[in-house]
Amino acid sequence: MATLVETCELTSKVNLLLQDVGSGEPAPLGGVTKLVPVKMEQWGGKNRPAELIAKFLDEKLRAGNKGTSEEELEGTLDKVLVLFRFIQLFLKFHLLGIKGKDVFEAFYKKDLAKRLLLGKSASIDAEKSMISKLKTECGSQFTNKLEGMFKDIELSKEINESFKQSSQARMKLPSGIELSVHVLTTGYWPTYPPMDMQLPHELNVYQDIFKEFYLSKYSGRRLMWQNSLGHCVLKVEFPKGRKELAVSLFQTVVLMLFNDAQKLSFQDIKDSTGIEDKELRRTLQSLACGKVRVLQKFPKGREVGDIDSFVFNEDFSAPLYRIKVNAIQMKETVEENTNTTERVFQDRQYQVDAAIVRIMKTRKVLSHTLLITELFQQLKFPIKPADLKKRIESLIDREYLERDKSNPQIYNYLA
Repeated sequence: MATLVETCELTSKVNLLLQDVGSGEPAPLGGVTKLVPVKMEQWGGKNRPAELIAKFLDEKLRAGNKGTSEEELEGTLDKVLVLFRFIQLFLKFHLLGIKGKDVFEAFYKKDLAKRLLLGKSASIDAEKSMISKLKTECGSQFTNKLEGMFKDIELSKEINESFKQSSQARMKLPSGIELSVHVLTTGYWPTYPPMDMQLPHELNVYQDIFKEFYLSKYSGRRLMWQNSLGHCVLKVEFPKGRKELAVSLFQTVVLMLFNDAQKLSFQDIKDSTGIEDKELRRTLQSLACGKVRVLQKFPKGREVGDIDSFVFNEDFSAPLYRIKVNAIQMKETVEENTNTTERVFQDRQYQVDAAIVRIMKTRKVLSHTLLITELFQQLKFPIKPADLKKRIESLIDREYLERDKSNPQIYNYLA
C-alpha cells in the first residue's frame, strides 16, 4: 500500500495540470504522463490499480483505523478520488491498459459489503461521503447499487424492529433468543456462492419464524438464506464458568453438535453438518487450534486431518465474559481476485448484449462496421472488436439477430 500512498500524494501535486483553469477541460498531459506511470507500473496487472485503490479505501474506512481524525480521513478520500480521476483520464487517452471503473466498483462493493454486514465501518458518514464523491465523479448509475446497499441496511433495521414487536417473535421465539436478519436485495450486493449445510433443528425453526413474519408483510417475495454471512452469540456452560462466544454460523453448527456428544471424529462432524470440506477444516482449526480453543483436537497439531477427533474443552477459561472466536481467514488469493474480475467480465457481456439488441431493435438492419461503431460510442469500457464479434455471434445463435442472406456483413434484427 506504500506505493499507492506515494502515488496519491504525487497525483495530488500534479492534479492542477489536468485541468485548464478556464474551461475545466483536460490539459495536455505532457510531463505528467512521464511522471505518474512510473509509479503505476510498479502495481502490475491491467486491473491492479483499480483493485488496489478499492483495497486502500477499505483499509481507511474500516473500523480500527486509529489515529485518524474525520478531517484527515476526508482529506485522504479526496486524494484517492484525484488518483481515481487520473486513472480514468489515462484510460480515456489510451495511455494505460486499465480496465475501467467497473473493476474498481466490483472490488469496492465486495469490501463495502463486509464493512456494512459486520458493522466494521469506522464512520457511516465517511462511507456516505465517499459514495457522494463517486456519484459526483462517475454519475448516479455508477453508485446506484452502492446506495442500494445502504438502503437495505436501513430497511433491515426497520424490519427487525417490526419483527421484535410481531406476534411471531413474541409467541414463537423461545425466551432469551434474539434474532436479527439483514434482508439484502440480490441485485445490489456481491454474488455470494451458496454454502449448503445441515442446520440444527432449532436454527431451522428460528428461520421459519422470521420467514413467516416477512412473507406476511411482503407477499410474493422469496428468501434465500446466505449461510456464509451468518453469525451467532452462543451461551456456553464451561465447568469454570459461563461464557458467551461470538462465532460464525459454521462454528455455531459445529459447536451445537457437542450438546449431544462427548467426542466426534472429523468424518462424524462432516456427515452431521454437510459443510464443504475446506470450510469445515478452517472452522475446526479456528475452534481447536486458534487462540480460543473451545474444542480439543486429537492428535494435536495445526492442521485438521481426516482421522482427527474432537472433544469439548472442559478446561477452557478466559478472563472476559464475551469472547470472539476468530475464523481462520482465507487470504484473498489470485484465484479469488480472478473470480471478481471474471464477474466484471460477465457483467460486461450482459451490457454488450443489451447494447447490441437495443441498437438493432431501433435500426432493424445494420452493417457490421456501423454496428461496431455505434457500440464503441455507447459502451463505457474498453473492449476489443473481436470480443464484440463474439457477442454478435452469440446473439445470432440465440436468434436475436440473423445475417442477411444476400450479404453476410449485414445483420437483421429478429423481433
